[in-house]
Amino acid sequence: MSSLDNKPATTDRRTGSTPATGKSVKAPRGDGRAGTRDAGRKPTTTIIVTALLAIVAIYFLVPVYWVVVNASKSTEDLFGTNGFWFGENFQLLDNLKAVLSANGGIFPRWGLNSLLYSGIGSVVATYFAVAAGYALAKYRFTGRKLVYGLVLGGVLVPGTAVALPLFFLFSSIGITNTYWAVLIPSLVSPFGLFLASIYAGAAVPDEMLEAGRLDGVSELGLFHRLSLPQLTPAIVTILLFQFVAIWNNYMLPLVMLADEKLYPITLGLDNWRAQTERLPEFYQLTTGGALLSVIPLAILILVLQRFWRGGLTEGSVKG
Repeated sequence: MSSLDNKPATTDRRTGSTPATGKSVKAPRGDGRAGTRDAGRKPTTTIIVTALLAIVAIYFLVPVYWVVVNASKSTEDLFGTNGFWFGENFQLLDNLKAVLSANGGIFPRWGLNSLLYSGIGSVVATYFAVAAGYALAKYRFTGRKLVYGLVLGGVLVPGTAVALPLFFLFSSIGITNTYWAVLIPSLVSPFGLFLASIYAGAAVPDEMLEAGRLDGVSELGLFHRLSLPQLTPAIVTILLFQFVAIWNNYMLPLVMLADEKLYPITLGLDNWRAQTERLPEFYQLTTGGALLSVIPLAILILVLQRFWRGGLTEGSVKG
């Protein structure tokens, strides 16, 4: 037998057959491995996923569109025209000026209060949640499972259930109807702690921490200098969720605050809405105020989305 007979048969890339036998050989699919499947490339799958995403997008965008359209109408057009189309007179700027000047210019004060509550509350709550979640994920100590169970229990308890007990507690120490009454409960985020612990357990390698300890880095240094950069996507997610939750919080300020100058936007707009029965022009002010209240959230999402992209591509390699 000649040495040529021992050589493996080659396959013609154009025809998929071997020159010696003429038999066709099934070409590998997908990533080059035989038997792999091209997941998600079927036309039906693409159509279904696109349709679901379109439905979800419509669900979230239609209320924003309604607010934009109706914030540009006069009080007469607000009730006399279709709610999903513009009225005869486009007076968006006039309506926004009326919102900013109504009640002695109280709306900008409400906006600053909301920024204060949401800004300080979300930043401090995010730091506490990430630090505690990192500790639960990377340290072993007595009572760790108990603490983790309490965190899960905190996630399941709605904020409205603790508003009244918090009122009695803060009333006994004399801080109701102050900024502290809304700020202090906003500094705790059980969901953020839970999310940070899960993400830290997966994103922060134990080997990196051990290498840092061998180099003489303190435990706080390990957290701030080595771990926090790895936790950027989780930090941004917790920060955004907490900011939105505090910004949209209504029950806690309603229970804690009596002074109109301390109101956030949510409570202030509800106060205007309550006056629409005797003063119909407050419908116009409420709609314009709702439009202005959406703008900070939209800006925050646009600014923070690049950190999500950076975190998702961090550590990726070229295939």
